[in-house]
Amino acid sequence: MKTSLLFAAGFVSLMAAPAFAQQPQIDCSKAEAQMEMNYCADQDYAEADKALNAQWVLTKKAAALSDSYREKAERAGEKTLLKSQRAWIEYRDATCEVAGYPMRGGTGEPYLVLVCLKKVTDTRTAELKELAEALRLR
Repeated sequence: MKTSLLFAAGFVSLMAAPAFAQQPQIDCSKAEAQMEMNYCADQDYAEADKALNAQWVLTKKAAALSDSYREKAERAGEKTLLKSQRAWIEYRDATCEVAGYPMRGGTGEPYLVLVCLKKVTDTRTAELKELAEALRLR
């Protein structure tokens, strides 16, 4: 019984070990191996996605404020913005899936997809910022 408890405790501690693992120490300015390039592209996309989400909150607030100044029948800015964002997500995903096709099935495919995701996301963030500014001018 004691042996089986020790075995179980050891097994559980081995299973938990990856949860405590640190992030890889990769200098993205010197990334050369495909795994490093994929990691760095993922980090770049995560940063772009974070910026997009922050801008989304601001643009949505601007649309809601703009709607509040309109007659009830004309209030569609926030609803239309959400519809636009959902369509953009479909566009982003399909566009970046296609961007990976030149290296389909290879270790470079994720890199191509992630680079595309960052580029398209940066563009969308700029569009949302421009829209928020235009809505505030009204």
